[in-house]
Amino acid sequence: MSLVIDAHQHFWQLSQPFDYTWLENPDLATIRRDYLPEDLQPLLQQAGVDYSVFVQTQHNVAENRWVLELAEQNEFLIGVVGWVDLASEACEDQLLEFKDHPLFCGVRHVTQDEPDEDFIVHPDVLRGLKVLEKHNIPFDLLFYVQHLKHATTLAQELPDLPMVIDHLSKPKIAEQSFDGWSGDLRAAARYPNIYCKLSGMVTEADWTNWKVDDLQPYVEIAIDAFGPERCMFGSDWPVCELAATYGEVSTTLNELIASLSPSERSNILGETARKFYRFSI
Repeated sequence: MSLVIDAHQHFWQLSQPFDYTWLENPDLATIRRDYLPEDLQPLLQQAGVDYSVFVQTQHNVAENRWVLELAEQNEFLIGVVGWVDLASEACEDQLLEFKDHPLFCGVRHVTQDEPDEDFIVHPDVLRGLKVLEKHNIPFDLLFYVQHLKHATTLAQELPDLPMVIDHLSKPKIAEQSFDGWSGDLRAAARYPNIYCKLSGMVTEADWTNWKVDDLQPYVEIAIDAFGPERCMFGSDWPVCELAATYGEVSTTLNELIASLSPSERSNILGETARKFYRFSI
């Protein structure tokens, strides 16, 4: 059996002293509740997923500490993609607290919500990203389509920093639009240190009426651009529950990659994530 890793999921607990105001959006009412490891574990088992990777939701190093503790208590949690303040001179000190923890595997910033579309290429942020590069800590790129043009700049500035584009950079699947997306995605894929997560697609499609065929052209473009050895599966649970169950997301991706060879499917379903985040399994 091939290794299966869900490279992108979240937890939240509304009683934690974190900023969950984004969940107050009425459209997100169905996921405004606690989601914890005990909720995810049976879903992984049912879907035949061996391990999962938590990805940050907070610009707060306290979330790193909270989820690393959860990961220590749950063997299926193989890694934690946390957060440090890239724009701060304290960035390296913050990173040093976590970087040697065996379950700390990467960093993300919610770039998509920054008011300045050029945030990620600001000199102070690039300085912080160079700290990650120095310490060999991968970085998740949470972009909308309009940010994707910056991926090539980052790849050129940070050739030794492994980076992965979350959710295919959120193409407009509901509109079946490829404008401004496919060209920039292919440009990013020309750089070997940039990878792509096949995740977050059902919530970019029509939440109530999406079909597998709606997602297929986007997955085909991503796999053609990056190759299976730089694409990885992610559920984006529990956000995915706005449009699909965990099982539906897993089944859909398996259907979308069914025509690939066993080794190519093995890469997407686990091997790419294992190598990118450097898991020793």
